Amino acid sequence: MRCRLAILGLTGPAYLWLLVAVFLPLTAMLYFSVLSETPLGNREPVLTGEHYRAFLEKSVYRDLLWRSLGIGLEVTAFCALIGFPAALALSRAVPGRWREVVFLLVVLPFWSNGLVRTFSWTMVLGAGGVLDRGLQALWPDAPEVDLLFTRQAVVIGLVHAYLPYMILSCYLALQAVDDSLILAARGLGASHWTVFRRLWLPLGLPGLVAGSVLIFVPVIGAFMEPRILGGPAGTVIGTVIEDQFTQTFNWPLGAALSFILLAVVLLILLLAYPLRQRLERVT
Repeated sequence: MRCRLAILGLTGPAYLWLLVAVFLPLTAMLYFSVLSETPLGNREPVLTGEHYRAFLEKSVYRDLLWRSLGIGLEVTAFCALIGFPAALALSRAVPGRWREVVFLLVVLPFWSNGLVRTFSWTMVLGAGGVLDRGLQALWPDAPEVDLLFTRQAVVIGLVHAYLPYMILSCYLALQAVDDSLILAARGLGASHWTVFRRLWLPLGLPGLVAGSVLIFVPVIGAFMEPRILGGPAGTVIGTVIEDQFTQTFNWPLGAALSFILLAVVLLILLLAYPLRQRLERVT
């Protein structure tokens, strides 16, 4: 009995925090999603499922959802291609005294305001920006580079924002690899590519999967980077949800689209769970 009370005392604050910060807001959002209109002023909304039906009937919402999923996969793929080799180099090639400096550079984007960080890319990717002027200085006859308000600009901004998640998660997995395994493989004549393919990649897969989840889930609901860097071309499901709460004040539709997005994310994670278990057994 005393042990149960001790466990309850230790875990109680965490469960209370989840209740107040997660479940209560989700319950309120679920209630708003089945209202006919926003309960402001003298309005008397009634319970309805028309907002969920609107998602099924209007193809524009489904198209925006597919676009968000595509951007999420693209950003996750680029983060994996950049983050895994960077984490491998950080864990094995960088000396101890310089590793802290590199870590500082990796987490530096987290120390800056996200809005400022995103607006800074407008000065890099736009016509006459840093990228365009740099290319003109190297190649005077080069065509003008104007990536602003394109899908590519959105992907670049999101990769810059979420790449540290991939580097840090892969670093934790690769740092735990025993050096004797690598020395044994090299002693048996394995090439660098063979060591990477047969040891580093399989043993680093847990970190790669964890980083992919940490990136993919928030990216498909992102709205700040697509709105600032993408303009009209950056319209995704996240920007539409934001508009429902801040522009049109159609909270029920915004809440319904949010829950549909949440359901899609949970479905993807459920389908990916067997793959994660298989990877854990392999590694």
